[in-house]
Amino acid sequence: MICYVPAESEPGELRAALTPTTTAALVKLGLTVQTVAGIGAASRYPDAEYTAAGATLVDDPAIALAAADLVLRVRKPSPADIATLKPGAVHLSFLDPFNEGPLLEAFAAAKASAVSLEMIPRTTLAQKMDALSSQASLAGYAAVVQATARVRSALPMMMTPAGTIMPCRVFVIGAGVAGLQAIATAKRLGARVEAFDTRPVVEEQVKSLGARFVKIDLGDTGQTQGGYAKQLTPEQVAKQQAGMAKVCSQSDIVITTAKVFGRKAPRIVSAEMLAGMKPGSVVVDMALESGGNVEGAVPGEDVTTANGVTILGHTSLECTVATHATQVLAANFTAWITHFWDDESKSLKLNRDDEILQGCLITHDGAIVHPRFAPETSTQS
Repeated sequence: MICYVPAESEPGELRAALTPTTTAALVKLGLTVQTVAGIGAASRYPDAEYTAAGATLVDDPAIALAAADLVLRVRKPSPADIATLKPGAVHLSFLDPFNEGPLLEAFAAAKASAVSLEMIPRTTLAQKMDALSSQASLAGYAAVVQATARVRSALPMMMTPAGTIMPCRVFVIGAGVAGLQAIATAKRLGARVEAFDTRPVVEEQVKSLGARFVKIDLGDTGQTQGGYAKQLTPEQVAKQQAGMAKVCSQSDIVITTAKVFGRKAPRIVSAEMLAGMKPGSVVVDMALESGGNVEGAVPGEDVTTANGVTILGHTSLECTVATHATQVLAANFTAWITHFWDDESKSLKLNRDDEILQGCLITHDGAIVHPRFAPETSTQS
């Protein structure tokens, strides 16, 4: 069985779906691992380490893609790449399935099995495969590091002969995986940290990391079965903004992490809130890829407001720590493959009754099979 890992084509994408360590693990399973020269260069993994681990570097990517039984990549493929896949091939990557209907149809037309990393269930059994969490944790860390580099102030309190330097104040909005890592990182750097989340259940987690939990009465809130925050009503958003405005005005760094899975990110920090912030303060919007939490944020571009607030425009913070982002992401891929690997036949065995596969398999055998994306007229196989 041939596993092929193509080069990433998305501008600015520095991660890879394969490391030398996971190459060795896949070869040990019985897979023939093929990839291209330079696959790990941006994340600091040399070609020589891949070949030493058992990978073959191909000369013609198009031929390799057409022959592959299993394709691993970070970002979603192009329609042309999908059309190249042979029937029955398994393709595993981030797919953004809620917003990529034509891409899903292309997978179905190619009779390929498309697996979405975003849709892997957040269960104990699937924890080692949870690419969203592994990448979000690193992004939360990177958000603090990137903000610290721009705020032009030291984060911890310092006692000096010339006087006391007070600690920076960091406000983290959203205490999911990314938010909790941002809180932990800011605390390790010595900042005074406050956090808010619409889910009261996370208050104890925030406090356990040494941060103050900001309480705002929004009425009935909670979380989805997958652990995500539920979407707020316009009235609740207005209350939330009013409650957060004072905290933002006192903060040196504000980090927003709020995403509603499969929908446009909620607008949380308004222009009025930004206008009330201190000159030199920094805002990191971690939801820019899905529309952004901060008014005036521009993907791919840092923006400075009239009153001197810098809004970072980085859309893939995990890429700033690409070496480790690749390490854990490749491990997520390998854990998924190992779970569905049949040692006897030396091939993937996609058991449609498996709860993990039911969550993440989007297309199979010529149809869109996931109930959240399948057209009403499609035939479920």
